[in-house]
Amino acid sequence: MSKPEEELKLHLRPRAVETVSIEIPRDTLESLKKVARSRDMSSEALVKFYIGQGLRQDLARLFGDRVLETTAQVLARHIQSEEEILTIIREIQSETSC
Repeated sequence: MSKPEEELKLHLRPRAVETVSIEIPRDTLESLKKVARSRDMSSEALVKFYIGQGLRQDLARLFGDRVLETTAQVLARHIQSEEEILTIIREIQSETSC
């Protein structure tokens, strides 16, 4: 049996990076620093976290939109009534919305 610490190894693939310079209002930067300190992390790590979090949400939404568009196209091939297709799509949207 392996040791517990061996089972929890995290292997991250190195990815190409690019440096980006942005202008941030001073008060916003101070707020970022304050939040970063409260989370015991650097301001840079917090900005990366926020970007990653927002990016994942946007990508998930884009994927969901694409799935709905594809679903509508497939339904259109099998159902003649556009009204019925829209009703089905709206029902899917209401069932999957937060």
